Amino acid sequence: MSPRQSYHAPRLTLPAGARDHIRGPIDARVTLLEYGDYECPFCGAAYPVVKQLEELMPTDLRFAFRHFPITTLHPHAELAAEAAEVAGSQRRFWQMHDWIYEHQDTLEPGDLRRAAGTLGLDLGQYDADVESHRFAPHIREDFISGVRSGVNGTPTFFINGVRHDGDYELETLVDAVRTALLAGAR
Repeated sequence: MSPRQSYHAPRLTLPAGARDHIRGPIDARVTLLEYGDYECPFCGAAYPVVKQLEELMPTDLRFAFRHFPITTLHPHAELAAEAAEVAGSQRRFWQMHDWIYEHQDTLEPGDLRRAAGTLGLDLGQYDADVESHRFAPHIREDFISGVRSGVNGTPTFFINGVRHDGDYELETLVDAVRTALLAGAR
């Protein structure tokens, strides 16, 4: 890179907002947004790290999740995303999100339906929404917004709208969130 060139990390083209599933304080100073794929083993490895981060920073951090199913590698990812969205329509997104990541090896349609029942979802509505692919447009919008924001794999994290290009180990994410906190304090 020449002295005149500079590197600017990709930014979210669609800021976190009302269309997203968000966990944590609405007035948190830092938003961690993940583009994830429910069948991706790397996303599965990042899942407990994000949970730990949320526990460590309960007042300063809010977490948002967007779907980025890489269906060419993960044939169950799209249906798992739809199951999470159906659960979200019944106010159980985060419960289904957590269940899926905690059971990544059981993502067949029957497994997801059983999880919906266990979580207390209206199974008639669940079946209708899954059958009609009611939430496929939302998942597609997430995916497209990810591509436009520079996502090319999962998990990809954004911190306050800027892509985090470091790893997703706890220490690295804590440092990145603390850096964002300090930047916001100026």
